[in-house]
Amino acid sequence: QVQLVESGGGWVQVGGSLRLSCAASGRTFSSYAMGWFRQAPGKEREFVAAITRSGDNTYYADSVKDRFTISRDNAKNTVYLQMNSLKPEDTAVYYCAAHSRLLPVAATYENMYWGQGTQVTVSS
Repeated sequence: QVQLVESGGGWVQVGGSLRLSCAASGRTFSSYAMGWFRQAPGKEREFVAAITRSGDNTYYADSVKDRFTISRDNAKNTVYLQMNSLKPEDTAVYYCAAHSRLLPVAATYENMYWGQGTQVTVSS
């Protein structure tokens, strides 16, 4: 089992940057593939980015490709999401996710662990 705590959200102007962090409890962080999702008001939770256990491979939604970067530090039990060139449509609650068997690219996976979410607001 793993517990996830996100941080780093906030308010930023269009074109700005934010770095989200997700700290995981436990000593088996490296055995989990990690992902970031987001949910805007009135919309379903959607995939943003994912990273394999070793960190060697990353995957992105088309809407954030070339603007967002996911990374992880297994020694610090932390996964990051660097968000650049932010747009108003990036406004959402961002959630960290972990899965012991699957790469977190769909919010409907069973046995997915979730953080509590952190709000990101991009204002023009």
